[in-house]
Amino acid sequence: MLLTQLAIKNAKPREKPYKLRDGNGLYLLVSPNGSKLWRLRYRFSDKQNMLSFGAFPEVSLASARTKRDEARKLLAEGVDPSQQRRLDKIAAATAARNTFGALVEDYLAKLEAEGAAESTMSKNRWLLQELAAPLTKRPINEITPAEILVILKRIEKTGRRETARRLRGAIGTVFRYGITTLRAINDPTFALRGALLKPVVQHRPAITDEVRLGGLMVSIDEYDGWPTVRAALQLIALTMTRPAEVRLMRRSEIVWPKATWRIPAERMKMRVPHDVPLSKQALAILRDIWPLSEGHQLVLPSIRSPLKPLSENAMNSALRRMGYTKEEMCPHGFRSSASTILNERGYDDDVIEAALAHQEEDEVRAAYNRAKYLPQRIKLMQDWADLLDQFRTRSSTRNVA
Repeated sequence: MLLTQLAIKNAKPREKPYKLRDGNGLYLLVSPNGSKLWRLRYRFSDKQNMLSFGAFPEVSLASARTKRDEARKLLAEGVDPSQQRRLDKIAAATAARNTFGALVEDYLAKLEAEGAAESTMSKNRWLLQELAAPLTKRPINEITPAEILVILKRIEKTGRRETARRLRGAIGTVFRYGITTLRAINDPTFALRGALLKPVVQHRPAITDEVRLGGLMVSIDEYDGWPTVRAALQLIALTMTRPAEVRLMRRSEIVWPKATWRIPAERMKMRVPHDVPLSKQALAILRDIWPLSEGHQLVLPSIRSPLKPLSENAMNSALRRMGYTKEEMCPHGFRSSASTILNERGYDDDVIEAALAHQEEDEVRAAYNRAKYLPQRIKLMQDWADLLDQFRTRSSTRNVA
């Protein structure tokens, strides 16, 4: 006779445990302490086995019967329900540990082991550990496109469209890494292609008029702030390098006999070492500030500590103090200034690209060009330094007139 809800509720504890059977191996074990536990007896490989389904009333009669039917279905398929339960628990525990945050940690460790630049590491930490923080504790295979989209749209609504697109790409990279390491089954960001607004392209501001650039160089020369800030802006203009490369310049990288600044691969955006020929003007600036970093590694240390590099914000602030708005000029803009003016003056664009450390897609050709164009780059860098001096003179003459 099958059990009823009323019969279960009315079952009273006795001196010894007893069973209330429901059929097909399912029964309720009533203990002397009053507990009522669901059990299933079954036979597998000629051995008697028992499964526990939990306690009544937390597990109802209907739920217990469903669990029994599921177990008997496994038996019909030749699967031991007890063994399957153990496997399911292992899988659940693995899934609980296999969170987005854990996968991010592994991915970041992989990037670091592969020699990613500190700027790349910082950017990925910011995207994946800060902006994607709501996903950190989520099991990797339970994350849906919808919940990722909520995070991306929240960022997009603040006007940071490019950040939202970069975050989608970074999250997708983590999922694809998870797929290759057999921890994720798909990449939910694939479904979000086209879901975000296109970013408004904003080119870095740069002064490309020769006279106005000369006026800027005069302002920098006359800047009465911290000497390393002035020197940093002068060196960025003279070397056509990126602000981060100048800020992190080491004393050991300056090869005085060859008038060369050797930037190691790990500090370059394209992960390729870059030799910068130093003009006479650049060498003069380095000699002037060299004593300021005596006993330390950084050529352009922070105002606060000789162990920390000068910040890009310090250079931006200096430009603002000189009267140049963020729409007019930024430290990175000196590269555009040099590229535009030198191209307009007819210099070889391949030599200019090599001086800017723009990477060739063909690695063999890139290595060849770095060697082939070194003599031309030495001349180009000196010509550019001399042109900046001419621009200074023209700007001063015009102002006097």
